[in-house]
Amino acid sequence: MKISTRGCYAVRLMLDLALNSGKGPIPLKEIAQRQQMGGSYLESIVKQLVRAGLIRSVRGAGGGYWLSRPPEEYTVGDILCQIEGNLAPIYCDSMESCGMAYEQVDYCVTMEVWAQIHEAVRNVVDHITLVDLMKRYREKTQEKARE
Repeated sequence: MKISTRGCYAVRLMLDLALNSGKGPIPLKEIAQRQQMGGSYLESIVKQLVRAGLIRSVRGAGGGYWLSRPPEEYTVGDILCQIEGNLAPIYCDSMESCGMAYEQVDYCVTMEVWAQIHEAVRNVVDHITLVDLMKRYREKTQEKARE
């Protein structure tokens, strides 16, 4: 399984919004500058997150984006699933998906491997919240400031 650049950017964008929450709507241009990401690429990601209800927006002067909910209510898994879709390494849940003969499906042990990989990924991404990322970011910036 591979997380796309869109997925990585979406998590970074959401973290940026969380770190800057309480400051009113955040213009996309500011996020793009802070995160060193292309603005036009970010626009398509933002549209998807707005449609999913993860963030809100306001247009015009003084406009921008903000989180729809408190940061502790978002997991990395929530964000990635909106951008990437299903996080399963492959689609394998029946004989139709791989052409296996009906008699063999009950004995397919590789299907169990893909299910375990999917479960392991979900156990990670579904247990890391934006608050966890915020704490780690602040720790790292404090460590860097002490150097």
